[in-house]
Amino acid sequence: MTMVFAGCGGGEQPKADGEGGSKKIEKITIGLDDEYAPMGFKNEQNEIVGFDVDLAKEAAKRLGSEVEFKAIDWNSKEAELKSGRIDIIWNGLDITPERQQNMLFSDPYMDNRQIVFVKAGNAQDITAEADLAGKGIGTQAGSTAETYIDGNETLKTSFKEFKTYGDYVSAFMDLENGRIDALVCDEIVGRYAMSKQGDKFQALDVTVGPVTQFGIAFRKDDTALRDEVQKVFDEMVKDGAAKKISEQWFGKNLIKAKG
Repeated sequence: MTMVFAGCGGGEQPKADGEGGSKKIEKITIGLDDEYAPMGFKNEQNEIVGFDVDLAKEAAKRLGSEVEFKAIDWNSKEAELKSGRIDIIWNGLDITPERQQNMLFSDPYMDNRQIVFVKAGNAQDITAEADLAGKGIGTQAGSTAETYIDGNETLKTSFKEFKTYGDYVSAFMDLENGRIDALVCDEIVGRYAMSKQGDKFQALDVTVGPVTQFGIAFRKDDTALRDEVQKVFDEMVKDGAAKKISEQWFGKNLIKAKG
């Protein structure tokens, strides 16, 4: 029996074929940090674009659904999802045990690690996580890097200063101006930011914390929506559509193979 559903975010329950008639997903509202390039961000025309945005648009097209992208306070993402203001978070979101307590995730679709970025020519002999001791360190509020650092008291107290930012644009600005010594952030995001800044920054091959995986997040009890999105995403991987989108943004296929 095929499950279909209606009115995402509107409180309606999924309906099965033959049970009061079937309805497609009319609209999906996706929450994101709209300054999180290249996953989701505003371009010069003030349009929300990005790698995850393109993936989500293709998934919605296959579901026959309208899709809306809504900027949210990233530090309150769980509350935004739970309240029903958004239906999905699809925005370079790491799957973590803490987040799994409050959100339902898709299968992982991309690996991610947190690495260290410094101002060009200012590597300061940083070759390992422990070398961040005595330095001013920054990251984004609500990020996986912040969660890891907050949970590692020995590492955090070794810093001269630890600053969090509402977005990586502000963080890289402070790094450029010398207000922090190093920035810890998603490798994919950081490398994309570097590509837009010429030779201002340098990426160090220093992993901070464990390597994580990106997933699409849903309300904890919204298995119907998760399963339908997972189904069409698997189709996108199988027929090469996801690979094509990845190559357009990164020059290579970074989509994680299942199994």
